[in-house]
Amino acid sequence: MATLSVGEPQEMEVDRRGESEESGDDETKRKSINGEVCPPQPSTDKEESPVDMDTITLDPEEEDVDLVHCRIGKIEGLEVLQKAKTLSLRQNLIKCIENLDSLVSLRELDLYDNQVRKLENLDALTELEQLDVSFNTLRKIEGLERLSKITKLFLLHNKINSIANLDNLNNLEMLELGSNRIRVIENLDSLSSLQSLFLGTNKITQLQNLDGLHNLTVLSIQSNRITKMEGLQCLENLKELYLSHNGIEVIEGLENNKKLTTLDIAANRIKKIENISHLTEMQEFWMNDNQIENWSDLDELKNAKGLETVYLERNPLQKDPQYRRKIMLALPSVRQIDATFIRF
Repeated sequence: MATLSVGEPQEMEVDRRGESEESGDDETKRKSINGEVCPPQPSTDKEESPVDMDTITLDPEEEDVDLVHCRIGKIEGLEVLQKAKTLSLRQNLIKCIENLDSLVSLRELDLYDNQVRKLENLDALTELEQLDVSFNTLRKIEGLERLSKITKLFLLHNKINSIANLDNLNNLEMLELGSNRIRVIENLDSLSSLQSLFLGTNKITQLQNLDGLHNLTVLSIQSNRITKMEGLQCLENLKELYLSHNGIEVIEGLENNKKLTTLDIAANRIKKIENISHLTEMQEFWMNDNQIENWSDLDELKNAKGLETVYLERNPLQKDPQYRRKIMLALPSVRQIDATFIRF
């Protein structure tokens, strides 16, 4: 294992309910109530000079190489790692992806929380299955043409303004593009293997161009500018849909999404629970911070016999002194109301 005598890494916290929970270390994987993502706090180490790679001991036999928080400024001297299958360079000072051509056995590359400006010099890593360049300063998706074996791509919290250059990633199963500057959902038609798509905290105004994603099971587009639920009719395998913190006024367009187990439409402008009585597989329903005022609306949820979690706080309904009791009577399968479990 690579070693270096440095201070303990600083803990970071990232709020990410509805964001993918695989990018980031253990501390960054907790769920939030509002769906927003907060960037890591700047580390004082980044004001210091990068270390000399000669001070780092590398084990040629190591398959899982961990160089986290080592103040590395330049990728170099890694040629001895011929057996490496995973390489973590997260929380360093790296500006350029380079000098990785010899690591042809690499399956996972982690550059989370650096200063990388461009996706480049990755062509030789044809066996790569997972790439994480979240929390950097990328402006476009590029340089991935040869990486056809990638199944998971994390580009969370960069400065990317469009979805492009993913056509050759036929095996991609998870795509994380949250907290960027994307305005349009586009250029996803070739990603027929995609199962999870995360686009939270962008500038997207319309649900569109999703028809080719027949295997999609998770779709998160929280904290955008969506005003209408549409364009979901071909996503018949969808199980989790996260649309909180948008401008949606009507629940609609879910006729073909009968496999949904989680529906999150919290923090919108919805006045009525409707058009979801056919969602019999639902287990979690997030509807807090809307404008629901009629108890009869809960009838829409009665066919979901496995419903366990309901969030309705900060709706007009909550003003009722019997708020929790009425939910329990209307939906006897529920085990959690808002953030509190039901005691029997």
